Amino acid sequence: MNRLMGRIAVIALSIVLVAGCAPNRLPHSPESVQGEPAFPEAHYRAAQERGEKVFLVDADASQLILEVRRAGAFARLGHDHVVASHDVKGYVAPGEGRADLLIRLDRLIVDEAPLRQQAGFDTQPTPDDIAGTRHNMLAKVLESERYPYALVHIERMDGANVLSIAITLHGKTQTYQVPAKIDSTAGRMIVSGVMHFNQSDFGIVPYSVLNGALRVQDRLELRFSIVAHT
Repeated sequence: MNRLMGRIAVIALSIVLVAGCAPNRLPHSPESVQGEPAFPEAHYRAAQERGEKVFLVDADASQLILEVRRAGAFARLGHDHVVASHDVKGYVAPGEGRADLLIRLDRLIVDEAPLRQQAGFDTQPTPDDIAGTRHNMLAKVLESERYPYALVHIERMDGANVLSIAITLHGKTQTYQVPAKIDSTAGRMIVSGVMHFNQSDFGIVPYSVLNGALRVQDRLELRFSIVAHT
């Protein structure tokens, strides 16, 4: 019994020592998935080990909001939609002017009433409409079982408030230059802005019915507010 208790104590001490040596505030990275590049958590762990400042994205305070608008001859019969992520994960290395974000697609939320009001949409889909829209978006448009994540790599351009934003979605990567507002203090950053892109940039065919008489516009508007802290 004494020998067993001694082994337990050694194991417990080892766990404490390993936990104490682990970089602070950097959780485990998500699993690698087929068709997606690995999330570069190791880069931020190495930066922190070198003594560089690394900010953790605050998932509860950050959000990405997509406005998806209708088109076609029967557009009046459909709805515009708001798709939001309140589960943005990632890191910011302010000294490098770099950030990497991860969005899990099956946690996207469709048509929250307050966000529809903010967008000025004049229709209100039913709960069944919302559930159907979300299913079609994940299964038929984004193919989220095959491509479960969107990855975003951000670099600040020449110290200006212009960001180079590389989005990997649906197995393709596209880069955009986006003006942004950057508010920064010693231990907190807020980066916000608006950008536009086309679904077809990523090989996605916008959802449509009735031979295109009712369809989703290719062009999307994305509003983002990313909050990060040490």
